[in-house]
Amino acid sequence: MPVLRPRSVDHLLHLLADTPDASVLAGGTDMMVEINLHGRRPGTVLPIGSLEELREWEHQRRAGTVTIGAAVPYADMETGELADLVPALAQAARTVGSPQIRAAGTIGGNLGTCSPAGDILPVLSALDAIIHVLHRDHSRDLLFSDFMTGVKRNSLRPGEFVHSVTVPVTRGWQGYAKVGTRNAMVISTASACLVHDADEGHVALALGAVAPTIVRASKAEAWLSQQVDLRGSFSVSIEIAQEFGRRAASETSPISDHRSTADYRRHAVSVLARRLLERSAT
Repeated sequence: MPVLRPRSVDHLLHLLADTPDASVLAGGTDMMVEINLHGRRPGTVLPIGSLEELREWEHQRRAGTVTIGAAVPYADMETGELADLVPALAQAARTVGSPQIRAAGTIGGNLGTCSPAGDILPVLSALDAIIHVLHRDHSRDLLFSDFMTGVKRNSLRPGEFVHSVTVPVTRGWQGYAKVGTRNAMVISTASACLVHDADEGHVALALGAVAPTIVRASKAEAWLSQQVDLRGSFSVSIEIAQEFGRRAASETSPISDHRSTADYRRHAVSVLARRLLERSAT
C-alpha cells in the first residue's frame, strides 16, 4: 500500500482532498490489528504522528477549556498538568493496553475507530466534548453526541479528519472505571465515566460497550438532579446510589458476545454507576 507522509496539516488536508480512499494513521494500534488479523487492505496511508501541531495540547484559562491535538498519545494524558485538569481522561488513559500501546495510541485514533469499547470515548461523552474537524475547504465543530453514529462509525465526510478535541475544565469530582475479563491490557466489557460539575449543579454519566454508541444516561442524570442538590459538595444515600445505577443500566442496549452476556453488562454498568456516584459524593 502506498504511504504518503504529510509535511504539515495543510499538506495533509490537500492529500486527503486529492485521495478520497486514504486512511489517516495516528498510532496504528487499531489499524494494524485490522490489517494483520482481519484482512483490511487500506488504500493510501497518511501517517500524522510526526506533525507537531497535532501532538500539542493547550489550556485556555479564560475559556475554562482544554484543547487536545488528535495525535496526543495516551501516555501524555496519564500524568502531569493535563491529568490534573481532566482527571477522568487520565484515569481512562491509564487503562489502555500496555505502556507501549499508550505511547503510540492517540485520542484521534480512538475517535477515528469509534468502537463502543473505546476507553476515551465515555470521557468525551460525559464532558460534552467538541470535536474539531478539518477539510481543505471547510471546518466543522461537532458535539461528541453528533460525531459517533454507530459501531466503528462516525460522521466524518470524505476529505475530513479529526484535528483536535476541546473539553471543559470543571470544578468537581470526575472519574472513569471499566470491567474486563482480566485486570489489565483488556478491552472493556463495560465502562463508565461520571463528571460532577459543582458550579452547574449537574452530574453527567456516560456508558461504554453497552450499546452501538456511547450512552449518555440522561434520564438517570435528570432523576438524580431531582433527588439531590448537586451544587458544590453533596451526599447520597445507599438507596439513591443504587437506584441511580439501576436507572442508568435501563438506558443501555447491550449484546451478548464472546466477552460477556447482555445481562452481565447491564449489571456491570449498574454497579459502576453506583460506585462512581458514591465516590463523587462527600
